[in-house]
Amino acid sequence: MPAALSEIDLPERAGGSRGLTAVLGVPDGAGPWPAVVMVHEAYGINDVMRRQVERLTSAGYLVLMPDLFAQGGARRCLVSTFRALRAGEGRAFVDIERAREWLLAREDCTGRVGILGFCMGGGFALAAASGRGFDVASANYGMLPANLDDDLRGACPIVASFGGRDRSLRGAADRLEASLERLDVPHDVKEYPEAGHAFLNDADSGPLAARLLFTRFLGLGPNPEAATDAWQRIERFFAAALGDPATQPGIPD
Repeated sequence: MPAALSEIDLPERAGGSRGLTAVLGVPDGAGPWPAVVMVHEAYGINDVMRRQVERLTSAGYLVLMPDLFAQGGARRCLVSTFRALRAGEGRAFVDIERAREWLLAREDCTGRVGILGFCMGGGFALAAASGRGFDVASANYGMLPANLDDDLRGACPIVASFGGRDRSLRGAADRLEASLERLDVPHDVKEYPEAGHAFLNDADSGPLAARLLFTRFLGLGPNPEAATDAWQRIERFFAAALGDPATQPGIPD
């Protein structure tokens, strides 16, 4: 049975979005559970993203997806949000921090929290992996930081997945893995040769015109086989870093 989701309002914070809302997923039972801030793709929170929240909630995590476009919608916020991502600071990072603090304040949270993102959100997951209080990060076909070694020094453990058909991120998996090796950051980085951008989605997402435009360049669209393997890696990695009642395997070196 899919996890029950709800929409909540997050407290105001200087520098953050006005009227920030978020999608919350709470597992069945009494808890406490490890928590995850999930960051949506560039198309914003839609049914595909809500199902991603459901999926991770069903795996036993307290999940919160803040709406980074709350202050004006995707059309008005997309450019400024990507600008914040490139700069490593700004309203979107304040909103992500608000989500992290809100989860940690809940009595049903274990006190450990990770971050997981898709597309644009994958870029934020990488950018937030160092010095922002997260215990683990999952970056899925996300833009790499401009200064990899400097930006990822001291990062939490990172699991990352890329599609080999995604020409916008060609070579990103190799560059990220090499940087994490140099920095001695625990990691699991994998590229799926037959997958493209957004391969973890269970359905096509975004406006039809945009999908037609980007499909050839990005190899855009679901890839169930690659998605199944990627989710298994994410769940194993998160269980090691955040704790899991069923199993706590070691984090890969």
